[in-house]
Amino acid sequence: MTDSRALLEEISIARLVGTSNHARVREILKRELQARGFVVLEQRFRTRPRLPLWGRAASDAVNLIAVRPRARVTTWLAAHYDSKGQAVSMAARLVLAGVVVAGSLGALVVRLAGGPALVLAVPVVLVAAFVALSRISDGSPGAVDNCSGLLTVLATVDALPADAAVGVVFPDAEEHGLVGARALVHERANLFEHTALVNFDGIDDRGRTLALVHRGGPLVDAVVHALAARRARLLPVLEDGLVLGRSVRECVTVMRGGWGTARVVHTPGDTADRLTLEGVREVARAVAAAVSPG
Repeated sequence: MTDSRALLEEISIARLVGTSNHARVREILKRELQARGFVVLEQRFRTRPRLPLWGRAASDAVNLIAVRPRARVTTWLAAHYDSKGQAVSMAARLVLAGVVVAGSLGALVVRLAGGPALVLAVPVVLVAAFVALSRISDGSPGAVDNCSGLLTVLATVDALPADAAVGVVFPDAEEHGLVGARALVHERANLFEHTALVNFDGIDDRGRTLALVHRGGPLVDAVVHALAARRARLLPVLEDGLVLGRSVRECVTVMRGGWGTARVVHTPGDTADRLTLEGVREVARAVAAAVSPG
């Protein structure tokens, strides 16, 4: 098994779905899972982006599903492994999304008050700007988003007994609109029946730990408590738990960070050298304690 720091350096490379780096990182993850005694299954599918901001071309993608031989999985640990770049950071897009909403409402109010019809062009311009700045590229190493989540899964596995009833899912094409998670739910739903799932998406060293609860239950409660996390049911982000939560008994997505994190996500600045992995270690210890309290 590779040291966490070395592994972070190895996988923190731009890895848009369908690129050679994307395939390289997938093989590295398979190596790490196999070294921990897992049998790794591949679910292959094609991405078919539905919106311009997710790109135009279809790409080959592969979900990784890992289980230990003859083990019954009661809890899944998940983290997507693809990355993307965009013209501006997540923080800038959140601000722009707020401007779009406010500008659209303002234009509607002005029009209803008797203003010129031309004012309705304002929302069109704002939406066009948002889409143009949100189109994806292969421009970010994705250390926080989501190498940190991958390392948290592996660190959690390492902190658990070898016979713990856990499996691992590394969905692909999350950055193309949760396509990999949709493929899992559509084609492998039987694997997730009556199980719990903890999804990790962005674990920074700094900032507050957030628990986005998709389906509550005793394990989710234990995870939230062990992390001392702020519990939330709705955040302005797209992540795999929104889809995977439909097929399991319990589901929570764990994130850690702040505004500074959002300012680097999806940019060339999301690099390995800004992480100490202390956040990964803290979250993994807490989740392992919740999953195996004995």
